[in-house]
Amino acid sequence: MRNFDFTPLYRSTVGFDHFADLIDRAFSGDVAQNTYPPFNIEKTADDAYRISIAVAGFSEDDLAIEVRENLLLISARKSTETPDDGRAYLHRGIAERSFEKRFQLADHVLVTGATVENGMLNVDLVREVPEALRPRRIEITSNKTISAKPAKKQVSKAA
Repeated sequence: MRNFDFTPLYRSTVGFDHFADLIDRAFSGDVAQNTYPPFNIEKTADDAYRISIAVAGFSEDDLAIEVRENLLLISARKSTETPDDGRAYLHRGIAERSFEKRFQLADHVLVTGATVENGMLNVDLVREVPEALRPRRIEITSNKTISAKPAKKQVSKAA
């Protein structure tokens, strides 16, 4: 089987390149693992993004968010201290299994905060490009100068 390196595609992204990530997962064979839990990636402003992950059944203490270089790692482990209250479930559709989601961040994308609200984990990101790397507009000037002085006549000296 051939291996494809999609790293150059990630360098050209503003925030995330979901298409390249899908292709990368398709070739690596772990598509089924990355479907849980469901998540959204949205652009909230010109240089701001939000990742929303469905984390129903998890408390803030069960969730962990970590940033390593250009990798955002979100994981959840259900605490084993939760007592079994003797409930008998007829159907258990809310999955509370542990998970780990990885998101490749583009250069200069920083995590600014995270909140849990109504069963959704919202991770806010912002792209802060340093001033030295931002595009600059260069003025175009002309080298034509208009001189009011007449040109000097050359006098040849005869010997």
